[in-house]
Parts: sequence; structure tokens; C-alpha cells
Amino acid sequence: MKKTKKMMTGALAAAALVTLSACGDERGYAEPTGTDCDDWDWDSETGTYYCDDSNSTHAGGYYHGGKYYNSKNSLLKSADYKSYVSNYKSGIGSGSKGGFGG
Repeated sequence: MKKTKKMMTGALAAAALVTLSACGDERGYAEPTGTDCDDWDWDSETGTYYCDDSNSTHAGGYYHGGKYYNSKNSLLKSADYKSYVSNYKSGIGSGSKGGFGG
């Protein structure tokens, strides 16, 4: 019985870890850290993070690919973002065909 209990505890811990890591994978990358912005929100329209902290130097700015953009307009004009968005919009759940069984 003790072996079964240990095995079940290990399995539940592993399942919890997988579940937690899957949350970050949904967005493709983690929100920025080490900035003065205390409120990074996921912007599903752009597929990037948005700083919603009016006291931050990044207030109203966006974060993508390790770079900060001071406005949505500057993000949308970025070559890196244009490349990313073509992949983001055609990914899972976009209704596009392709991939496995597509």
C-alpha cells in the first residue's frame, strides 16, 4: 500500500507540473521580468504582452521577442513582429489547414 501511495503522489505531482507548464506554452513565451512594469497583460489580438501599469517606463508599450515597443504602431511595423504574426495567426485554433491530418 505504501508503494502505491508513493507512486500516486509522484504521478499527481508530475501531472500538476505538466499542467502548469502548458499554461506558458499556450502563449509561446513568458511575460517579461526584471522591468518596472508590474502589470503585463496578454494581448490576444497581437499575441504579445502589453504593459498596463501607468507608473512604468513601459506604460502602454508592448513586449515581443525580447524587445520592447513603446506603442502598438511601432510593434506592428516591426519586421520581427510581422514574421511572428504570420506564424501566430496560422497556428493551432486559427482554422487553417495543415500539420497533422490537415
